[in-house]
Amino acid sequence: MAVSSDYTPPQDPLEILHHDAQILVVNKPAGLLSVPGRGEHLADCLLSRLQLAFPEALLVHRLDRDTSGVLVFGVTPHAQRHLSMQFEKRTTRKAYVARLTGHLEPRAGEVDLPLIVDWPNRPRQMVCHDTGKPAVTDYRVVKYGEGETRVRLTPKTGRTHQLRVHMMALGHAILGDPLYATGAAREFPRMMLHSEELRIKHPDSGESMKFRAKAPF
Repeated sequence: MAVSSDYTPPQDPLEILHHDAQILVVNKPAGLLSVPGRGEHLADCLLSRLQLAFPEALLVHRLDRDTSGVLVFGVTPHAQRHLSMQFEKRTTRKAYVARLTGHLEPRAGEVDLPLIVDWPNRPRQMVCHDTGKPAVTDYRVVKYGEGETRVRLTPKTGRTHQLRVHMMALGHAILGDPLYATGAAREFPRMMLHSEELRIKHPDSGESMKFRAKAPF
């Protein structure tokens, strides 16, 4: 991911939601990379901070730098493989909260638009019906505000920037999005996108587990 050199990640203490012999679940703050970027100035990230306290932590999935919310890490190679397979087979369940510009209608629906990287403008992604990879998002309006909409987003696929591009494609960019919002919609202290809920099966017991972190906006 290309990130500008003015990267100044937040210094919030780690917020651990769950920790056992196989998994580690945390609430990532907005503005912090999930994994290191290219170059020394992008070395600070959630993974490196976690590994200072939990050296055995292993990456399973990631959130965009400007997205906050629930992330799970493996604590053993077995757990990492098991969890990675759950994401690959799409048996995990993820739910996000976002604030969008304008009033999104209808109040519920599905966005089915294939996505691919916009090479000349990386890391931007774009809709492309010829070469894009399948990308599907369900949405439901939670409430309308003054010139904005609060929505619950449930991705059925896990493409890069999927929720951000799908909402922009509907004409309702996520507020504060530095890549896809324009004009006044960009003038927010953070991107208004938060991973609120994650459901997985425990790598050892197979038990279904749900983790939540309330949106800070």
